[in-house]
Amino acid sequence: MICAISGEVPEEPVLSKKSGLLFERRLIERHIADYAKCPVTKEALTMDDILPVKTNKAAKPRPLQAASIPGLLGMFQNEWDALMLSNFALEQQLHTARQELSHALYQHDAACRVIARLKKERDEARMLLAQAERQIPSSMASAANANNIVSNGKRAAEEELGPDGKRIHPGINPGMIAELTECNAMLSGQRKKRQISPTLAPIDALERYTQISSHPLHKTNKPGILSVDIHPSKDIIATGGIDANAVLFDRSAGQIICTLTGHSKKVTSVKFVPRDELLISGSGDKTVRIWQGTEDGNYDCVHVLKDHSAEVQAVTVHATNNYFVTASLDNTWCFYDLATGSCLTQVGEASGEEGYTSAAFHPDGLILGTGTSEALVRIWDVKSQSNVAKFDGHAGAVTALSFSENGYFLATAALDGVKLWDLRKLRNFRSFTPYDSDTPTNSVEFDFSGSYLAIAGSDIRVYQVANVKLEWNHIRTFADLSGTGKVTCIKFGADAKYMAVGSMDRNLRIFSLPGNDSEEPRSPGH
Repeated sequence: MICAISGEVPEEPVLSKKSGLLFERRLIERHIADYAKCPVTKEALTMDDILPVKTNKAAKPRPLQAASIPGLLGMFQNEWDALMLSNFALEQQLHTARQELSHALYQHDAACRVIARLKKERDEARMLLAQAERQIPSSMASAANANNIVSNGKRAAEEELGPDGKRIHPGINPGMIAELTECNAMLSGQRKKRQISPTLAPIDALERYTQISSHPLHKTNKPGILSVDIHPSKDIIATGGIDANAVLFDRSAGQIICTLTGHSKKVTSVKFVPRDELLISGSGDKTVRIWQGTEDGNYDCVHVLKDHSAEVQAVTVHATNNYFVTASLDNTWCFYDLATGSCLTQVGEASGEEGYTSAAFHPDGLILGTGTSEALVRIWDVKSQSNVAKFDGHAGAVTALSFSENGYFLATAALDGVKLWDLRKLRNFRSFTPYDSDTPTNSVEFDFSGSYLAIAGSDIRVYQVANVKLEWNHIRTFADLSGTGKVTCIKFGADAKYMAVGSMDRNLRIFSLPGNDSEEPRSPGH
């Protein structure tokens, strides 16, 4: 009997129950492990279908050549010849491999020298460009100040100081107050008539969101994205990083539009101003920069504002798109005219012990919310710059503020989680404590429709917005895929069709439905 696979007498024969064929045990076991079927009949076959065959052990007969001394010598000679041929072939292959390795090492060495030279030239060019950008705004400002004469006959460069040594600001004049009031009335009227967009992403879509892309925007030696903002009518995302750069990213194209350099320390806040294609950035270098979009898609710095004496922690833009506010750790917030870059008023507390860590305008524009390093939330009347309400109860610095588009809710984030405040009754009606006592909540954000709330800390959590009495349902938790355990900022795209997320690595992450990464943006109407 011979094996159905090898055609030789098997040493350890086994029999198939299904086909009755005889096999060598080691061969059929390997075949079943690989294919799970009979090699001859192609039927499904397992080791349970195999039976061992008991036979008498018999010694294999010697081949005919091994029966005589001349035959053995011939076998040895053939094996020796085959061994020599194999050794020669191996030596040839080794020689070829050595030549190829030598050539590859030479190419690698040449490529490393070219890369080093290009990096050096790039760094020199960046340094020259940064120097030029710092010189151009200052020279423009000097030229403008040289031509502007204030009413008392002094040049604008010679800033007028008060008795306490502080700058004297012109204040918010009645015309501006009328503009703010008119904007408030218009937006309040529109809000009552506004319906939720039919194209808003439904809850079941958010439940299926996943990371669809990750984009390395900032430097590897100084990773970390501290702020993110999305252009309201274009699919452009701005990020501010620890590497002192702000980056503009085209989401639909998946490409960086430009990198804004000029700050000397981390960029803590970035905000788009849709009108006139402006971007505002605040930094740890105590300055605020206004960037103007150009026809070629780049942004140029048109103003460098130096009214703060400590880190600028937050920038928020008024609904008129004509004014903005900056908040700083120097315990002041400044109200600016966007067109001129001039500080109209600088508001500070008498104590001066606590700095501002966050700020946000109410959607109607007459209320400003600020968070402090001492766990206090302050509500300001913009027209009078007076503190009209205070919310306490947090632990640790208030890291983020977000007003709901319905105008009634304010969400604040701190070390102890998120608190929701009813602005009509000035009370806290709900709190979320998603993390332990050592993990701060770094960001909180309502989407534009006011239907969803996102919380970011060691992960990302999205809730469905309800009212004061009903429970706010938890939709989904998204893990922090950066590996740092610290999500720093989050922003909803138009109609909540995607979320832009920044963490303490250099990557901007986009969460959305799979296949939704190239969807055209739709203006949310603000």
